[in-house]
Amino acid sequence: MSGHSKWAGIKHKKAKVDAQRGRVFTKLIREITIAARTGGGDPAGNHRLRDAMEKAKAANMPQDNIIRAVKKGTGELEGVTYEECIYEGYGPGGVAVLLDAVTDNRNRTTAEIRKIFSRFGGNLGESGCVGWMFQKKGLIHLAKKGLDEEQLLAPALEAGAEDVRSGEQTFEVVTALKDYEAVKRALERASFPLEHAEMTMLPQSTVRLEGKEAEQVLRLMDGLEEHDDVQHVYANFDIPEEIMAALTA
Repeated sequence: MSGHSKWAGIKHKKAKVDAQRGRVFTKLIREITIAARTGGGDPAGNHRLRDAMEKAKAANMPQDNIIRAVKKGTGELEGVTYEECIYEGYGPGGVAVLLDAVTDNRNRTTAEIRKIFSRFGGNLGESGCVGWMFQKKGLIHLAKKGLDEEQLLAPALEAGAEDVRSGEQTFEVVTALKDYEAVKRALERASFPLEHAEMTMLPQSTVRLEGKEAEQVLRLMDGLEEHDDVQHVYANFDIPEEIMAALTA
């Protein structure tokens, strides 16, 4: 399992802390609104909306907030008009960075994202410069403690999983988007300890980093994640887990 996978786990732990301060609610509301606008307000037929709503519930967002966000997306309630933006660029060491943003002012957001890249040793690139390096997949993290890999492999693969990866403390189950829900539900029915599950962008290749470049990349990730308009950040760095642990302690 790459250092980038460990970073994904760290992000989710940080999100729980952020949720307690209400910081993450704004991003979740925007995601729900956009998902409802693009795919309709029924989560049964809108995987993106269902995923966003589950994340909102996990963050203890009040149900009324979720309902209002859906209605703003479907046009039943008035609200700010948001648009989705995809930004691509490079971080220290040639790491490819891809991020999704939701904004009511594209020019402002673009200028601020460019500034963050520059501040941490990277540069914002042209559309398409790194997007081809990533594939949209389902990704399910499970706590490794008390779980045998052989126990997990059979039901995961039978439900349609593409791969099962082993790390120090977690397993990762990778799926095609069309099989994500089926695999997730199968693992839940089997009472496996799911830590979190999401639809994400996985890199097809990685760049190994250590030392100063590793530290700079993690600072860039933090800077981008903390921007209010940024919904998701993906990158193809591979930092050894022991170095990652030391840098994020």
